[in-house]
Amino acid sequence: MLIGIDIGNTTLQIGVFDDRNIVHTWRLATQHDRLSDEYGILVASLLRSEGIQIDQIDGAIVSSVVPVLAPVFQEVCRKFLRTEPLLVSQHMRKPVRIAIEHTEELGADRIVDAVAAVARHGPPPLIVVDFGTATVFDAINEDGVYVGGAISPGIGISTDALFNRASRLGRIDLERPPTAIGTRTETALQSGILFGYVGLVEGIIGRFREELGPARVVATGGWAPRIAEETDILDIVDEDLILWGLCELYYYNAEGTP
Repeated sequence: MLIGIDIGNTTLQIGVFDDRNIVHTWRLATQHDRLSDEYGILVASLLRSEGIQIDQIDGAIVSSVVPVLAPVFQEVCRKFLRTEPLLVSQHMRKPVRIAIEHTEELGADRIVDAVAAVARHGPPPLIVVDFGTATVFDAINEDGVYVGGAISPGIGISTDALFNRASRLGRIDLERPPTAIGTRTETALQSGILFGYVGLVEGIIGRFREELGPARVVATGGWAPRIAEETDILDIVDEDLILWGLCELYYYNAEGTP
């Protein structure tokens, strides 16, 4: 069995694969100050809860956008799972060619999402939208080459900033308002935040398509299903996209695919 671990700024995703099929997934809050023993005990208990024995894990791959946690999870894999993990980096072998300036700045999550999108939802051109702490838009051209993207503040941190800076605006449940024109402060906020964010997504995707051509759009991340309810511009919602990408990268490197 293979275990894939993606460490995001807000959410930690773990997936277990058996014969390249996902059999279990977990989503946890990322805690930046946890020690390797704490995370190790947690991961081991999650596996046991599904009847998975440690000796059944014979491979591991880790991606991280939190630099301090990458070595923590490498230690978790070595000490608790008894396997040497493959760490996603810009220098590893990839089935998708990267053609941007300063490739060293490209986050591991963006590499993994691009690999998964091409493997599972191709053929390109493709646009990947990952609704995480930031909302990240990635573009893969018709030749299957990753050519860049865009990054905007995520809907969560955007609303936090608004409520923290505007003393007269109280926090609300982000539900769909009955109309775009709000008749009280709560529904006005719901309209501006939800419909406004949908407009941002549609606007950026529209500009990407002007440059890429008629690309399909693959959405992932916590807010993807909610945004997809408000627009038809997202063609596919794949909540496990990054886990599938980890699986693809692991076997691409392990098997020496040319």
